Amino acid sequence: MKTLKIPEWCYLIIVAIPFIYLAIIWNDLDEKIPLHFNYKGEIDRWGGKIQLIVIPILLPLLTYLIMLFAPKIDPKKRIDEMGNKYDRIKFFLVLFMSALACYIIYAVKKESLNINSMFLLIGFFIAVLGNYMQTVKPNYFIGVKTPWTLENESVWKKTHVMTGKLWMIAGTFVIIASLLIPKDFFSKVFIATILAIAFIPIVYSYIIYKKQAKD
Repeated sequence: MKTLKIPEWCYLIIVAIPFIYLAIIWNDLDEKIPLHFNYKGEIDRWGGKIQLIVIPILLPLLTYLIMLFAPKIDPKKRIDEMGNKYDRIKFFLVLFMSALACYIIYAVKKESLNINSMFLLIGFFIAVLGNYMQTVKPNYFIGVKTPWTLENESVWKKTHVMTGKLWMIAGTFVIIASLLIPKDFFSKVFIATILAIAFIPIVYSYIIYKKQAKD
């Protein structure tokens, strides 16, 4: 059974939510608001509330525009071949960015950031994106785009199956670790995890490519 394509007006509503939320609480915000929190959730930079408008613009709106126009400028139209899989990735990314924007705005209003909640959200994002990563077909915009994956479709497929599983495990690990490991130490663990899921797929794609070339 063919999955129905998500209409664009649904995305527009999702993108609009943080803008609407910001408009509702705008008069309740002080002119001077927290603009940055450190890894402990402590405020370390303040600024004017007008700068808060950048958050919904850079997160859900920019993500939506990139995902909207990527298929149109794809030189080989490979994104179109993904069909509903691309649509689901697009929906998840826009929804996540909208939720993240709302959470950041809420934290600014309360002048307090629950760092554990932030890491739980990021861990969930990594795990779900890993699930989608396993089904991504070769293209120039989404996925592990190395010279070796783009040149060989088999290398692309094997790399993304491995990457998807790696990201799902890493996302789950981030969720659990954020609840069990002290904040001071967890920030280092988190950075190490992000670096690992970024570089391991690159190295893996090279190894797979060389192995296939040798065979």
